[in-house]
Amino acid sequence: MNLALTLLTTVLVLVIALFAAADAGKLARLDGATYPTALTRAAIVFTAVLTLAAAVTAAFTGLVK
Repeated sequence: MNLALTLLTTVLVLVIALFAAADAGKLARLDGATYPTALTRAAIVFTAVLTLAAAVTAAFTGLVK
């Protein structure tokens, strides 16, 4: 049960990060950015979402123990 919940949560976080990155890239392109700049912004957002998820996980882990 715990393994399944962990895997589902990981997949959900990755999907949310991908959607946020795609939105950021699309908004950058609509703003007139070049393709490399839009891809860079998307990568930054993807990394930021994963970092935030890791920080929240670490904080909750500290509260549980």
